[in-house]
Amino acid sequence: MATANPTSALYLYGIVAAPGPRHLNVVGLDKQPVGIHVLGSLAFLYSQARQERYLASRANLLAHEAVLESVMNEGHRALLPLQFGLVVSGWDQVEQDLVKPRLADLLALLQRLEGKREVGVKVFWDPQQELQLGLEENPALKTRRDEMAGAPLGLDAVVEIGRALEQLLEQRRQRIAQTFTAALAPLASDRVEGDLLTENMAYNGSFLINWEDEPVFAQKVEELDQTFQGRLRIRYNNFTAPYNFVKL
Repeated sequence: MATANPTSALYLYGIVAAPGPRHLNVVGLDKQPVGIHVLGSLAFLYSQARQERYLASRANLLAHEAVLESVMNEGHRALLPLQFGLVVSGWDQVEQDLVKPRLADLLALLQRLEGKREVGVKVFWDPQQELQLGLEENPALKTRRDEMAGAPLGLDAVVEIGRALEQLLEQRRQRIAQTFTAALAPLASDRVEGDLLTENMAYNGSFLINWEDEPVFAQKVEELDQTFQGRLRIRYNNFTAPYNFVKL
């Protein structure tokens, strides 16, 4: 088991139940070997920090995530991922600022995650295509819009038709989101809906599921894809550290 130099700054990746992995052969940020440090009933994944602050670059973020995924792949599935870029002065700081005041919460989170995994579903659409489909289903609104095309319009008329089209598009987005939630939520013990990061994203959901139930969940995602007949692009992440379900 690796131990830290108490005079060196430490980069922290995550927490598992003590004693943690017996044989850990993982390289983290700055190509530093990742070790385990036990504080009571908790085991911290760490490496020596070579920088005071870490840029949230793609390479650094992937290195951080790779450490967590390696540990989970080795069987330590109940893992509390720590925020990217967490550098501490030493273990005394960790014990005083995190372990002592929040030990009960940390242990409860580890228990909650036992046998669970986080999966993510992001759904992308073509807003213009969806708008056209919506207008085909709403002939009255389509006629109003077509009649206004090329005609001189006052501000009130422009605002009115614009709002009507926005409302139609939002209704279609909500219908997509509700379809995914209704199909996937029963397979999960918890779920979180994230922000829509671009105008082309219609749904962003994370689910906490039983580890062994992932094939069933993946099949349901495939069925949803078939239901929408290729109109949507679905990005399914079947393995990630459970960031969305470990907030204190």
